[in-house]
Amino acid sequence: MNALVIFGLLAILMLTGMPISISLGLTVLTFLFTMTQVPLESVALKLFTGIEKFEIMAIPFFILAGNFLTHGGVAKRMINFATSMVGHWYGGLGLAGVLACALFAAVSGSSPATVVAIGSILLPAMVKAGFPNKFGAGVIATSGALGILIPPSIVMVMYSVATNTSVGALFMAGVIPGLALAGVLGGVTWYRAKKFNYPRQPKATWGERWKAFRASVWGLLLIVVVMGGIYSGIFTPTEAAAMSAVYAFICAVFIYKDLGLKDVPKVLLNSANMSAMLLYIITNAVLFSFIMTNENIPQALADWMLGNGLGVITFLLAVNVILLLAGNFMEPSSIVLIFAPILFPVAIALGIHPVHFGILMVVNMEVGMCHPPVGLNLYVASGITKMGITELTVAVWPWLLSMLGFLVVVTYWPDLSLWLPRTMGML
Repeated sequence: MNALVIFGLLAILMLTGMPISISLGLTVLTFLFTMTQVPLESVALKLFTGIEKFEIMAIPFFILAGNFLTHGGVAKRMINFATSMVGHWYGGLGLAGVLACALFAAVSGSSPATVVAIGSILLPAMVKAGFPNKFGAGVIATSGALGILIPPSIVMVMYSVATNTSVGALFMAGVIPGLALAGVLGGVTWYRAKKFNYPRQPKATWGERWKAFRASVWGLLLIVVVMGGIYSGIFTPTEAAAMSAVYAFICAVFIYKDLGLKDVPKVLLNSANMSAMLLYIITNAVLFSFIMTNENIPQALADWMLGNGLGVITFLLAVNVILLLAGNFMEPSSIVLIFAPILFPVAIALGIHPVHFGILMVVNMEVGMCHPPVGLNLYVASGITKMGITELTVAVWPWLLSMLGFLVVVTYWPDLSLWLPRTMGML
C-alpha cells in the first residue's frame, strides 16, 4: 500500500512537469511528515552518509574533462582520424561517425556531450558529401549513446553510488559490450549505405592516416591515462577522473591551443552547473532510497517474486520493460538512482551478478536516450540538424531496433559483460 502511495505521488508530481529531483524530494518529505514515524535525525544522518561516498567526487571531474574536450578541437581530430581509417567503405562518413563516437565516448563519459561534439562537426560534412540528413542524424543520435557504456561512464558511477558496486569492475565490464554495440551500429550503417548506394570517401594513404593519428594522439592518450591508471592500480576511479580533468585542460589549452585561458572560467561554470544538478538529484534519490528500504519495499518485492516462482528470465524481462518505459519520461541518472535501489536487492536474491545487472541497466539507458518523448540524444540531434522529433524518431528506427536486439543479448548472456573483469581478477 505504501509503495503505491509513494510511486503514485511521484508520478503525479512528475506529470505536472516538475523536475525529477524536486519531485523526488517532495515525495520523500510528504511521506515522511504524513505517513511514517521515522525520526528526522535519522533522515539527516542518512542524507550525509549517503552522499559522502568517495566515488561521487568522480562525477564533477569527468564532467569537467568532457567539457574541456567538447569545447576544444579533440572531437574534430578524432573524426579526421576515423575518416582516414574507414571513410572509403560504404557509408564511410557514417562509419567514421560511429568510430569517432566510440573514441570520444572513451574520453567524455557522457552521451549528450558525444552527440554535440561529433554531430556538430560531422553532420554538416555528411550533408555536404551527399548523404541524406536523416541518415546522418540516425547514425549520430544512436552512436552518441555509446558515451554511457564505453568507460569512463558517469551513469556507471551513479549505479556504483546507488548499489555499492565496484566502479573499476563496472568500467571494465563495459568495454566488450561497448565495442560490440559500436560494431552492431557500424554494421547497420554499412548495410544501409550499401543498400542505398551512399557516397564513399577516397581511400586515405597510410601517410595520411599516420598524420591524422598523430594529430589526434593527445586526445586518444586520455583513454590510456584513465583506463590504464585504474587497471594498473596507480589510480582509483575517482583519482583517474581528477587526472582526466587536468589532462583534458592541458590538452585543450596548452597542446592543441583550441581553448584560451580566458575561456576556462566559462567551462568551469558550465561544469559546476551540470555537477550541481546531478548532485542535487543524487541527494534526493538517496532519501528516496532510504524511504524505500525503511518501508521494506525492495525486500517485499523480492519475497513476492521468489514466492511465486518467478525466475531470473522473467525478472530480467520485467526489468527491461520497466526501464524502457521509464526511459520514455526520465533521463538516465534519475532512472538509475530511483530504480537501482528497488530492483538491485531482487536481482541479488535471484543470484544475478551486480556488475552484469549494472551493464544491463546502462544498455537500457542507452536505448532510452534514443527514443521519444524524452530521448536526450534526439533533442540534442534535433538542435544540430533542425529536424523535428517525429522525423528524427523515424530516422533512428533501424539503429534503434538493432540496439533492442543487442539488449536481449546483454540481458541473457552475462559472460559478455563479466568475462573481461573476471579475466583481470576484478570479480
